[in-house]
Amino acid sequence: MRSYILRRLLLMIPTLIGISLVCFILIQLLPGGPVEELISRAQQAASMKGGVDASKALSPDQIAQIQAYFGFDQPAWKRYLTWLWNVLHLNLGESYTYGLPVWDVIVSRFPISLFFGVTSFFLSYLICIPLGLWKAVHHGSKLDSFTSGLIFSGYVMPGYALGILLIIFLAGGSYLDIFPLGGLTSDDFEDFTFFGKVFDLAQHLALPIFCYMISEFAFLTFLMKNSALEELGRDYMRTALAKGLSFKQALVRHALRNALIPIATRLSEICTLMFAGALLIEKVFDIDGMGLLYYNSMVNRDYNVVMGIIFLSSLMAMVGRLFSDILYTLVDPRIKFS
Repeated sequence: MRSYILRRLLLMIPTLIGISLVCFILIQLLPGGPVEELISRAQQAASMKGGVDASKALSPDQIAQIQAYFGFDQPAWKRYLTWLWNVLHLNLGESYTYGLPVWDVIVSRFPISLFFGVTSFFLSYLICIPLGLWKAVHHGSKLDSFTSGLIFSGYVMPGYALGILLIIFLAGGSYLDIFPLGGLTSDDFEDFTFFGKVFDLAQHLALPIFCYMISEFAFLTFLMKNSALEELGRDYMRTALAKGLSFKQALVRHALRNALIPIATRLSEICTLMFAGALLIEKVFDIDGMGLLYYNSMVNRDYNVVMGIIFLSSLMAMVGRLFSDILYTLVDPRIKFS
């Protein structure tokens, strides 16, 4: 197992280089950039003044200075090697938009997405495991069919679309006014008492968390049900019942543990939650998290932030896959990696 983990860790190095290289090339092919953005702003300012030729708002020397400032006076291959060398020294560069180190920009945003991701992740597990087990035991009943249809409708509906509907019906859109429209707190949050702050936070977090967890909730519920159904049909269950165990005892002692194997291995996804911002959900509820940061960085051609997010999310995804393999061996000793 140790040799397998070491090989996987070493394999991450060329994989990360390959991912970053492909993303860097694709970014270079996109039109526009920080230099073009500054030139465009200067031309707009010149045209607003009047009597000034917008195309000559900046001299060639000034444009060359801007290119040198952002490093675009160097060829693309040299810029990539410089970026890669900085990454080896834990330096992701500086954001063109915010004028801050990329680390600081990401650190300021990912706790929000991390909170929503982790909260929805564990709430899904706490609800889906008993619900999926119950559905497996009562498979084929009317209530099972009804809940399956309800859960599946939530699975096929995008989280952002559900968010819009919830705002319309529950946040003062056209019907009830129970929840706020968006944001994380009210404007007068600091004036509330402790319990008032807790209630205000709960009101602001309820709808986005529900939208975050809806697709994962449906997937986990059906995964747990199908896994439990498969285990309930195993020979060891019939043997346990024949030896005198009640159905509940056989279910809890034997079937549940084996049914949890595919569920437990998905815990590895917690490694990627800090970078798993849901762009459209964050947009609908006005949440300034990682998804919105990535989108704005792409729109503003803030290449360093884009590359930083891609690099870190890819790294955490590979760590999560390795963690998943380790979990497999822990929950099912029959599986061996060599």
